[in-house]
Amino acid sequence: MSVFITVAIFIITYLLIVSERITKATAAMSGAMALVVIKIITQEEAFEFVDFNTIGLLLGMMIIVNITKETGLFHYIAIKTAKWAGGIPARILVIFGLITAFGSAFLDNVTTVLLIAPVTMVICKALEINPMPFLITEIVMSNIGGTATMIGDPPNIMIGTSTNLSFLSFMLNLTPIILLIIPIVLGIMLIFYRKDLQISKRKRVKIRYFDEKTAIKDKKLLVQSLCVLSLVILMFLLHDVVGIESSTVALAGAALLLLISDVYPEQILKEIEWTTLLFFAGLFMLVGGLEKVGVIGWLAQHTLSFTKGHFVLTTLFLLWVSALASSIIDNIPFVATMIPLINAIGQTAGPDLDIQPLWWALSLGACLGGNGSLVGASANLVVAGIAEKSNYKLGFMTYLRVGLPIMLLTVLISAIYVYLRYLL
Repeated sequence: MSVFITVAIFIITYLLIVSERITKATAAMSGAMALVVIKIITQEEAFEFVDFNTIGLLLGMMIIVNITKETGLFHYIAIKTAKWAGGIPARILVIFGLITAFGSAFLDNVTTVLLIAPVTMVICKALEINPMPFLITEIVMSNIGGTATMIGDPPNIMIGTSTNLSFLSFMLNLTPIILLIIPIVLGIMLIFYRKDLQISKRKRVKIRYFDEKTAIKDKKLLVQSLCVLSLVILMFLLHDVVGIESSTVALAGAALLLLISDVYPEQILKEIEWTTLLFFAGLFMLVGGLEKVGVIGWLAQHTLSFTKGHFVLTTLFLLWVSALASSIIDNIPFVATMIPLINAIGQTAGPDLDIQPLWWALSLGACLGGNGSLVGASANLVVAGIAEKSNYKLGFMTYLRVGLPIMLLTVLISAIYVYLRYLL
C-alpha cells in the first residue's frame, strides 16, 4: 500500500508543478511533507535524502552572482556588445547568443537570462525591432551553453553533486559537442529570422547614444567580484587535485566576497532564489521516498528488460527519453528521479559496467531537451515573463515552432556524439 500512496503523491506533485497553479516550491515541499506526515519516510530520512552539495553549490553561486550584478558589469557588456555590432540586428543576435551561452556555462542559465533579457528589451526598443528573435535565441542558447559545464544548468549540478564526476570531467566530456552545436544553432536562427532582422540605417545609429560607462556602478566591487569568481572557477577546475567539493568552493567564495566587499549581507540574501532551493529540497525528499519503497529499483530492472540489457540501446534510449520528457515537463524533477534510477541500473548490471556514458546521456538529453517547449526549463519561463512585462507575449506555440526542431536536431547530434565517443 505504501508504494501506491508514494507514487500517487509523486504524480499529484508532478501535475501541480506542471500546471503552475501553485508555485513549484510549494508543490514540492507539500508532497515531501505529506510523505513525512503519513510516515512513508521519517523526518531523519527526509533530511538524509536532501543533497546538500547541490543546495550549497546553488546558494554559493547565487550569492556571488548577485553581488557581481550590483556592479553593473552585465549591463556594460550588453551595451558595449550592441555598439560594437554597429546596431546591426543579425550581429547583435549572434553576439548576444554567444554571451548567453558562455554566461550560462559559468553563471547558470537562469541567472544569465535574468541579466541579458532586460537589456535585450531595451536595445530592441531603441532599434524599433521585434525582440522575439533575440529572446528565443537567448532561451535556446542558455540551455545549450548551460549543458557545457557542471554549474551551467541545474540538472548538471544535480548529476555532478550526486556522483564522483568533477567540474573538469563535465567540460572534457560535454563542452566539445556543445562547441559544435552552438554555431549550427546560431546559423539556423539567422536563417529562420532573416526577415525580422532587417532595419534601416537610421534606426541602427541610435545605438551610438548608449553610454556603457554609466552602467558600471562600483569599480572596486567589480574587481573584487571578478577576482573571487575567477578563483572559484579555478578551484572547480582543480577539484581532482585539491579534493574540495564544489559546494564548499562556491560557499567559500561567497563568504570571501561578502567578507572583502562593503555590501550588506541582508540586501544580497534578499535576492537569493530561496523558492528554488526549497523546490530542490522537496524534490530530493520525494524521490527519496520513491527509492525507499522500491519504485526506483523496479524501474531500473524494467529499463534493462526493455533494452534487453544492451548497454548501447540503454544509453541511447535514456538520451532520447530524457530529451522528450524534459520538453514536456521541467527537467529538474525529471533528473531528480533519474539519478537514483541510473545508480540502480549500475547496481543491477554489476560492478564491471562503466555507467559514465549514462550520465552524459542524461545530461545532454535533459539540458538540451529543455529547449523543446516553453515549459521545458526554468530559463524559458523566466524569459517569457520578462517579455510579458514589456507587453510582448511569448506564446507556447510561437516558441514551439522554433524550439522543438532545434531540440530534435541537437539531440540527434548528441546521440551521434555519444555513440561514436562512448559506445562504438
